[in-house]
Amino acid sequence: MDSQLGEQREVKRQVRGEMIAVCSAKGGIGRTVMTVNLAVALCKKNIQIGVVDADFQFGDVSLALDLQTTFTIKDVVEEIQQMDQHSLLSYLNRHESGIKVLAAPERPEHADLIGEAAVSKVLDLLLMEHHYVLTDTGVGLPERNLPIIEKADQILLLTNLEMATLKNTKLMLETFDMLGLKDKVQVVVNRATMESVINASDVADILGIENPIFIPNDWQVATQSLNIGIPFVVNQGKTDIAKAVFKMAEQISTRREITLIPAESKTSSILTKLFRKSKVKS
Repeated sequence: MDSQLGEQREVKRQVRGEMIAVCSAKGGIGRTVMTVNLAVALCKKNIQIGVVDADFQFGDVSLALDLQTTFTIKDVVEEIQQMDQHSLLSYLNRHESGIKVLAAPERPEHADLIGEAAVSKVLDLLLMEHHYVLTDTGVGLPERNLPIIEKADQILLLTNLEMATLKNTKLMLETFDMLGLKDKVQVVVNRATMESVINASDVADILGIENPIFIPNDWQVATQSLNIGIPFVVNQGKTDIAKAVFKMAEQISTRREITLIPAESKTSSILTKLFRKSKVKS
């Protein structure tokens, strides 16, 4: 009986939330706006949501939420040896919507202080305390974001109807496929109703994917949301763009599966190894 209780406690300690990495192959796609609005939409379902601004050089999550940050991930990393999931909570910046944010460093040069092992530990601690942890990554596949993408349970890959963006998105999908990560990827076509020579209905064939999520074009609402620091799902909830994000949040939350934290790997990830190897060759 005692051994059964012990096993149950161990499982309870290991249960983790789900991690969603929001990525894009090109800048200016709306990655940050999408991250914060999806986070708030999920939080409205009365579940615990954490957001990590993983664009460690030029992150804008705090700006998009009009947060005056007290601590950043740099402060956490400096205390990482003593950090547990409870002490980490005091470093999170709380938004009035209920989401909790771990902000990017205040200075671009501080990004070099954010090590891979520290980030991995921070994410594991956050996943112990939240149903979802959303990460707003940098553009493309910067080396410091590779372990984050690998750790994610879902990868939301944002694109739009511009030819250059679709070309880069296809290359990124091919890289994910080569590394065995493509099954985690959900393509999100932002501004899907924008004027373009490419139709939204052609995106699936162009990228070789199935069932992309389409977010309608409302540049004015999205831009205003970023500029004033209020997610549009809060104050523009009846717009088509907000409804599309709420629908995406519903799809994500209804298929969620609780997973266990895997044992730490002693070796570097395949993805990190690949990019380090490429860097040496070049």
